[in-house]
Amino acid sequence: QDYDGKVQVVDNKRISVTQRQAAIDAKALADAGWNAEAIRDYLMKTAADSSIYITLSTLYYLKKGGRITPAAAALGTLLRLKPVLQIQGEKLDAFAKARGWKSAKKTMLNAIEKDLDTRFAAVKDEMVLGMAYTCSEEEAQEWKQEIMERFPGYDIVEGPLSLSVACHIGPGSMAV
Repeated sequence: QDYDGKVQVVDNKRISVTQRQAAIDAKALADAGWNAEAIRDYLMKTAADSSIYITLSTLYYLKKGGRITPAAAALGTLLRLKPVLQIQGEKLDAFAKARGWKSAKKTMLNAIEKDLDTRFAAVKDEMVLGMAYTCSEEEAQEWKQEIMERFPGYDIVEGPLSLSVACHIGPGSMAV
């Protein structure tokens, strides 16, 4: 009320680098002359227009949080399984199980490529790719390089995973 409609509240269920991108998009729309209500409506309309894939270094935090059983965690650890989780919209779901880091990263990159070619085909050239992590900066930069090699021509937005996600999945995770 104090700002005569120039300030709007947006809860588009975004998180981490996708939330950052929503803020960048809002700024670009404001610079293009959109009013606050139109920007809010656009951000809400496009709330589910993102895909996030995350792989974990350990199953410990999923077990600790009750998302998997202790038996599943033990077996997964023994088999070197790396779960790939997916966030589309506001839901975190299991996407795939991979054996080892290399396979998990390949699974995530294949998934993003499929999303770009199908779900986002009409706006593929306008998409922004992001990567997030709870791993070391060195591992994160290696991950960024892998993404850049797979998707030349895209600028890669990067940042640490938000604490609201990181506390559930633990250290050593990577996302795209």
